[in-house]
Amino acid sequence: MNVKDSVAVVTGGASGLGEATVRSLVDAGARVAILDVQEDKGAALAKELDKNVMFVKADITSGDDTQNAINKIVDRFGAISVVVNCAGVADPGKLLGKGGPLSLAHFNKVLQINLTGTVNVTRLAAEQMIKNTPNEDGEKGVVINTASAAAYDGQIGQIAYSASKAGVVGMTLPLARECASYGIRVMAIAPGIFMTPMIAAMPEAVQESLGRMVPFPQRLGKPAEYALLVKHIIENPMLNGEVIRLDGAIRMAAK
Repeated sequence: MNVKDSVAVVTGGASGLGEATVRSLVDAGARVAILDVQEDKGAALAKELDKNVMFVKADITSGDDTQNAINKIVDRFGAISVVVNCAGVADPGKLLGKGGPLSLAHFNKVLQINLTGTVNVTRLAAEQMIKNTPNEDGEKGVVINTASAAAYDGQIGQIAYSASKAGVVGMTLPLARECASYGIRVMAIAPGIFMTPMIAAMPEAVQESLGRMVPFPQRLGKPAEYALLVKHIIENPMLNGEVIRLDGAIRMAAK
C-alpha cells in the first residue's frame, strides 16, 4: 500500500509517538485524521499541518464516541485505509502498595484505554476498510497497533500496563488471520523507552540514566524512529501478523 493518497487514522495523534506518526504520514502525502482527547494539542497540530489533516476529539473506550468519529472521518475523506493505534496510558501501580491492594478501577482503566480502546478503533475502522477497492495484492487496509517492551519484560509496578500491552501482542496473530480474508494486514510495534511527553517531563539525569539502559544506540528512542517503522510497515505487504520490537535490544530490569 502506498502511503501517498492513503487515509490514515492515528489515535493518540496529538503528542508523542502519535504526533510523530501524523507528521511523517502527512509529509509522505497521506490524509490523516487525529483521534485524541487532548483537544487543544490535536486541533493545533491539525491547523499547523494542512487541509488534508483533521482532528476529532474522541474517547476510544466509548463505542458511540468512536463510531461518531469514524463517521466524521469517512464523511470528510471518503474512506479509511490505515489505522495506527498510539493512544495509551502507563499509570504505574503495585499489587500491594502503601495504600493497600491495587485498585481494580486503576487496573481496569489502563486495560480499557490500552487494550479495549485498541480493539474498539480497530473493529470500527476495519468495517470501513472492507469497502475499499483492493490493490493488485487484494489489499484493502493496514492496522498497526502499539504494544511495548513491557509486554515481555514488565517491571515492578507495571502490572496493568504490561497486561494491557501483552494483550495487544496476543491478539496480533488472530486479528491478522481473521482480517486476511478481508484484505487487511495487522501488525504491532513494541517500542522500548522513547522520548515521549511522559519521559520528557522527567529530570534530565533520569532521562540519561534510562538511555544508558539501551545496549545500542545508547539513548532514548526518537518518536520519528517509530514513525519511520510505521511507514515501512504500510508499504511492505509481507509484514503481517507480527510484533516488531523497536527497542535497541533493551531488556528491562525488574525495577
